[in-house]
Amino acid sequence: MEPLLLEHIAIRNFRNIERAELKPGRRLTVISGNNGQGKTSLLEAIYFAATSKSFRTPRLAEVTRHQQLLTSVRAHFRDGPAGMIREQIASINEGKRIVKIDERRPPSLASYAVRSPVVCFHNAELELSLGPAATRRMLLDRVSLFLEPSSIDHRERYRKALRERQKALTLRGAEATELSPYEELCARHGAAISRARGRAAEAVNAHLAEIFAQIAAPGPSLKATFRRGGSDEEEVMLQELRARRPRDRTRGVSSFGPHRDELLLTLDQHPVRIVASQGQHRAITLALKLAEFQAIARARGVLPVLLLDDVSSELDRDRTSALLLLLGHTGAQIFLTTTRPELILTPWVEPQDRVDVILRAGSLEPFFIP
Repeated sequence: MEPLLLEHIAIRNFRNIERAELKPGRRLTVISGNNGQGKTSLLEAIYFAATSKSFRTPRLAEVTRHQQLLTSVRAHFRDGPAGMIREQIASINEGKRIVKIDERRPPSLASYAVRSPVVCFHNAELELSLGPAATRRMLLDRVSLFLEPSSIDHRERYRKALRERQKALTLRGAEATELSPYEELCARHGAAISRARGRAAEAVNAHLAEIFAQIAAPGPSLKATFRRGGSDEEEVMLQELRARRPRDRTRGVSSFGPHRDELLLTLDQHPVRIVASQGQHRAITLALKLAEFQAIARARGVLPVLLLDDVSSELDRDRTSALLLLLGHTGAQIFLTTTRPELILTPWVEPQDRVDVILRAGSLEPFFIP
């Protein structure tokens, strides 16, 4: 499978980056610099160009440089070295998001987001192992987007219908006449979400145990089990919502539906929250992200770009080298930020396929390791 390649990126007014351009390495680009210089923002800009979203915040207004009205990121991607180059532009103009592919508006944001897949590792991803169920639902939703792009529309419609159902329950009680149409919408879209997440969980599980064994061997086996909070059958969803009206009114929240889905993680059949060490939590997170990478690659037919934000911050030289070698074996184009460039030793990368830059106060400069 060929890697997705980012050939060139131009950034304007993105967080603390006023203007920056970068021609990345074919295999690896290392962005070094002190903390607070904009390294994570550069990765975020790549993610924004590929997906029209941020991996740091759902509020896109936050990415616009202070006192500026226009933010834009222009990127040239190609599917493999022999693929045709396409230009993707993601911008925010006075709070409005605009995306284009080769100067044309795509049919939807979902169709834009699946063109150039990226998978991002950052410190907050430890929540995948340690955090609430919502973080693991987000992982399944990212995979679902590539398996079934319509899943994003189902999630939005379900969210709105569920909110209106709860509002009607709270204000007018379990016999409110408008409950039935809202519950029908919840059932239709909720069942579709459940089916999509079930398929996404299968796609992730197809790779998870083997990847974890490579990272943590010898050690316990990792398993992820998808537990539905609702049902993948529309009629079952509808019956449960109707039956739970009094309970949901009393509790102020719906007790049945995909908003309660969970991806349960176990080590040798024991919950990871209880038995996993700090090192195992990191290994579990890495395994989940690489399983996400493999699932998206198979669905899209191209290896996603890997974005690694300061993954070496708590690792010594040997562990950093082992991690980079593991990631290098994926065959993907990699972008990595670090405050310790001397640790980024990559003998598996040809010199012409690696680019090193340093970021100072939002400005990129060439950087060479002696």
